[in-house]
Amino acid sequence: MAATAPPTSTGSTKLDAIKQTAAAADPTKPSGIDLYARFAFAGAVCCSVTHGALTPVDVVKTRIQLDPVTYNRGLVGGFRQVIQNEGSAALLTGFGPTAAGYFLQGAFKFGGYEFFKQQCINFLGYETASRNRTAVYLASSATAEFFADIALCPLEATRIRLVSEPTFANGLIGGFTKILKNEGVGAFYSGFGPILFKQVPYTMAKFVVFEKVNEAIYRTVDKSKASNGTQTAINLGSGLIAGFAAAIVSQPADTMLSKINKTPGLPGEGTTSRLIKIAKELGFRGSYAGIGARLFMVGTLTAGQFAIYGDIKKALGATGGVEIAK
Repeated sequence: MAATAPPTSTGSTKLDAIKQTAAAADPTKPSGIDLYARFAFAGAVCCSVTHGALTPVDVVKTRIQLDPVTYNRGLVGGFRQVIQNEGSAALLTGFGPTAAGYFLQGAFKFGGYEFFKQQCINFLGYETASRNRTAVYLASSATAEFFADIALCPLEATRIRLVSEPTFANGLIGGFTKILKNEGVGAFYSGFGPILFKQVPYTMAKFVVFEKVNEAIYRTVDKSKASNGTQTAINLGSGLIAGFAAAIVSQPADTMLSKINKTPGLPGEGTTSRLIKIAKELGFRGSYAGIGARLFMVGTLTAGQFAIYGDIKKALGATGGVEIAK
């Protein structure tokens, strides 16, 4: 009778041997839930820190999207307008829900990406997954982002309401409670369709481009000999390019998300009809309002995310993820 593969088999005898050798060499190395918890924590921190730090840019970007007639002077001019009209403190509007929301989202996004990538490898086998790694990156990132958006959506709705209506409430708790009391749980997910439409393509582009740029760089740089500083710099550069690509792909949905969360819908008006109406009102040009601010914002935060994520993983010893790049 033929022997069956162990439950933890990747489908590749070559990869299984490598994993067994690594485990024997370092039995204290994290694995299983412990490993993915570290991935999730690293992702939570990198997303919370970067999105929180860029709250002022997000405030200006959102104002440009929601009121392009008034805020028509670009990113720098938008900063000046907000400070002149509302004071410098207005640039931190929505910081609470931004930091909290992206802490949760980052945990699901990065931890989920690593988890679902491993499941794809287990299902397909290492060699097949490596040959079709672009499809693996796309499927893993899309699945992870779906679950991440379920966690993010209520806090993102609160953030947008606070930014678009500065007098709506005083911070995260006040805004969240007011929406829940006056509009119900459904109000938090009125933008779930747009957020999926925005975040799923955004995340797919983000991870695929990052992986591809990283792969291209490491064809000429020996990763095993690269210093920690060099690896961080490579992650920054790869993340910057990935961020630009992700921003361009997801900009129309980002604008629609800002619009749909600005005010409640009319009685009996469904989310789909609201989205169709908003899309018609915006047109192609309107859907890319604020793209300059968003390119700067997303490029910067994505570069920072991958750099911080890589460094935290190393600090936590969470280096057990399987790489399928050739």
